Amino acid sequence: MNILFLFTDQQSNRALSCTGNPYLHTPHMDALANSGLRFEQGYCAAPVCGPSRACVATGRMAHENGVLVNGMSIPEQMPTMGEVFGDAGYQTAWTGRWCVPGNGRGIRGFDCLHDPSQPLGQGMLADSHVADCAIDFLGQKHERPFLLGVSLCNPHDICYWVMQQSTPQGKLDAEMIGLKEMADSLPFNFATAGDLPPLPDNFAIDPDEPEFIGKCRARRYYGQEGTFTWDWDEQTWRRYLYAYYRLTEMVDVQVGRVMAALGAAGLEEDTLVVLTSDHGEGMAAHRWVVKLGLYEEPARVPFLLSLPGSIPAATVDEGHLVCGIDVLPTMCDYASVPCPQVSGTSLRPLVEDPVATGRNALVCEMHPDPKNLAMQARMVRSEHHKYIAFSEGEPSEQLFDLVTDPGETRNLVGETTAGLVLIEHRRLLEQWCRQTSDDFARAAEAG
Repeated sequence: MNILFLFTDQQSNRALSCTGNPYLHTPHMDALANSGLRFEQGYCAAPVCGPSRACVATGRMAHENGVLVNGMSIPEQMPTMGEVFGDAGYQTAWTGRWCVPGNGRGIRGFDCLHDPSQPLGQGMLADSHVADCAIDFLGQKHERPFLLGVSLCNPHDICYWVMQQSTPQGKLDAEMIGLKEMADSLPFNFATAGDLPPLPDNFAIDPDEPEFIGKCRARRYYGQEGTFTWDWDEQTWRRYLYAYYRLTEMVDVQVGRVMAALGAAGLEEDTLVVLTSDHGEGMAAHRWVVKLGLYEEPARVPFLLSLPGSIPAATVDEGHLVCGIDVLPTMCDYASVPCPQVSGTSLRPLVEDPVATGRNALVCEMHPDPKNLAMQARMVRSEHHKYIAFSEGEPSEQLFDLVTDPGETRNLVGETTAGLVLIEHRRLLEQWCRQTSDDFARAAEAG
C-alpha cells in the first residue's frame, strides 16, 4: 500500500467549506473528505511550524523530540517518518516545506524532489512547483510502495499579508523589508466591502485576558505579526479574513492537482491519503492573527483520511480527539510497518469502530519565546472542555466549556460551579506530564 501525505501550512479546521464555512470554497479538499473520513476534533501538537512538524514526523511531543521552537533539530537517535518507512522497504520522497533543520542532511529519511539548494519562497510562488514535483513522482513507475510527502506552504502567506498592512510600534527588522511589495502582488487585495466576510462573534479581547497572552501579543519577534494589527479598524480585520480564505483556496487548487495525478496514475485504490495542517490561524478570534496560541482557531486543524475499500466514504467523526502525533502511528498501522515508540496512537481502530473508546483528553504544548524557553503553556482538550495552564502571569489558567461557549469567551476559572471540572483537568495535565516526562509543572512552579 502507498501513502500520500498532504500537509498544508496554517490552515484552521474552519478553513474548509465542508465544515460549513460559506466564505470560502475548497472543492478539492472537500472531495477528499467526501471520499473518506474527516475528524472534526483534530488538533496540532504544538501551534507553530517547526515544533508541530517535528511532532508529526516523530509521533512524539515537542518536549520529547526536543524541537521546542523553530530552528531546533530532532535528535539523531529519534527516527523520523521517512526513516521508519525507508527501513521497512518503502520508497520515501518529500517535496515542499520541512522546517526542521536536519544537521546538514536535508529532509531526514526522504529523497527531496525539489532542489534543496534553492529556497522555495512563499506559497503563492512555491506551491505550484511543489505540486509539479509531486505530480512528476506520481507519474513514474514504482517498483516499491511509496510514502510521498507533499508539504504545501499556503495559507501561510497570510503572515506576510498581515505585516504589510501597517507599521508596528517599534523598528522594522531586515527580514520585513520588501514584504509590502510581495503582499501587494496578491491578486485579491482589492475586494469590495460586499465581498468581505463578517467578523467572528468572539472578535473581542477578554478584558481579563491572561497576562501570558498579553505578553505574546506585544512580542516584536517570533510571531510578531500581532504587533502589526494594533491600528487595524474593523474593515482591515475583515479584509484579513478575506485574504486568508483566498490563500486557502489557492492551496486547495494544488491539492486538487496532486489528487488528479494520483487518479490518473491509477493509484487511488491502493493509496492511503492523509491530509492535515501543521497548525491553524487566529482568524480574528480574540483579535488574534497567525499561530502561537491555544485558542481553537490556531490549535485546531483539518484531519482527513481516505483509502477506498477500507475507510468509509463521506464520514465525519464528531467526537474523537485526534492529534498530529497520531499521523505516524496511523500510517504504520495501515501499512503494517513496525512503529517506533511514540506518544501518539493509531486512528485505525476509531475508523473501523466509530463507537470505540478513544483518548479522554488531548494535550497541546506551546513555547512562544525562543529567548525564554521557560515561558510555556499547555492545553488540555477533553470531551466538553478546554483547560489551559500558563507558566507565568495571572490568571495562570483558563477553562472553557466548548459546548456552551465554543468561542471561548468566558473563562470559568474562579466560578464555583466549575470547581470539580477544574480539578479534574488539572489532574489530567499532571497525569500527562508524568506519563510523558513533561517538566511543565515544575516550570510553572518556578515561574
